[in-house]
Amino acid sequence: MSTGHPPDAVGPARVVSATRFEGWPAAVKAEFTSHAAPGPVGSRLLSEDRRVRVWSIHLQPGERLGAHRHALDYFWTALTAGHTCHFEFGPGDSLLHDLENIGDAPLAFVTVEFLRAGPYPFDPTHPVTTGGPP
Repeated sequence: MSTGHPPDAVGPARVVSATRFEGWPAAVKAEFTSHAAPGPVGSRLLSEDRRVRVWSIHLQPGERLGAHRHALDYFWTALTAGHTCHFEFGPGDSLLHDLENIGDAPLAFVTVEFLRAGPYPFDPTHPVTTGGPP
């Protein structure tokens, strides 16, 4: 598994951020295993055309967006903080992660995936665990 860079970086996503999973709850380990294939990368698909797929993510304090895999170049913008991060992937690279709001205020993100030659297949019925829009 390869992951992205710190929030202010742009470039290939080739840095492994986690190698030891001891102490993780069994349910979270199982979720990461079951979401190993690409699927939805947000709470709600807002728009899709031949070039991009646009997702929203809204998390209340304590809410979590379940494990999901990114395999397409993309960027996210934290609407509540005004921060943006870009990710680029080489052949075979991907990022498997989850997202949890550990703060005390709601979080809102927009994620834009750049589609390659044709849409990247995903199952729109694939479950995403999150609180949904405000």
